[in-house]
Amino acid sequence: MFLKKQGFPEEGELVLCTVTSVQFHSVFVDLDEYGRSGLIHISEVSPGRIRNIRDFVVEGKKVVCKVLRINKEKGYIDLSLRRVNESEKRRKIDEIKKEQNAEKIVEIAASRIGIKAEDFYKVISEKIKRGHNSLHEFFEAVAKDESVLQSIEIDKKQLEVIGETIKQRIKPAEVEIVGKLKITTYAPNGIEIIKDSLKKAEEAAKGRISINYLGSGVYRFMVIAPDYKEAEKIMKNASDNAVRNIEEYAGVVEFTREAE
Repeated sequence: MFLKKQGFPEEGELVLCTVTSVQFHSVFVDLDEYGRSGLIHISEVSPGRIRNIRDFVVEGKKVVCKVLRINKEKGYIDLSLRRVNESEKRRKIDEIKKEQNAEKIVEIAASRIGIKAEDFYKVISEKIKRGHNSLHEFFEAVAKDESVLQSIEIDKKQLEVIGETIKQRIKPAEVEIVGKLKITTYAPNGIEIIKDSLKKAEEAAKGRISINYLGSGVYRFMVIAPDYKEAEKIMKNASDNAVRNIEEYAGVVEFTREAE
């Protein structure tokens, strides 16, 4: 990894580590992002009694740890393996994978430009620090809106190459939400009323909704958008218009959102 954070991690921070040495009562690791070493006491490896510490860790293994204590004067970093739950572990690994993908983008772009990847990474990372927490976060913003790339002042040719590479490697993030509309109407022209209501839902969503019939008067509404706020707005406009139109003709209608 090109990424090397300065100084010490914060207490409570999740860090990716590489096991370097396994002793009888402790485990020594390298903190991949900080270039520092840390220690996991046997009591922090796993809950319960441990008969053989090597049943849990071996040299060379990558582990996600939580920072417990830091002594900056002595350079000590105490870590815990057992206090990291599966959700935290997945989140940290996903964060690292995303950053590695961002580094790969830089590496590919640097190769195309004809400069060293490490030098290009340093140039770009220093320029995006002001408004983004990580290089991948910045690249994701670029994938959504190319104009964001103009905020970093680098050579025009380099800008074009990195922009093209980002588009090839990162697809704009999307979220999906689903709801169900149950319609009951005994009007003679009930089918036409339902068709008109669903049409009004599509018009309110400006075509950004998928509607499918599930049977027994139930229709599935699905919206895909760049983020939840926009998706919820589209879903609300669509469902409100459909409900309003059905109720206008004395029909019974119920809209429910499916759990995420």
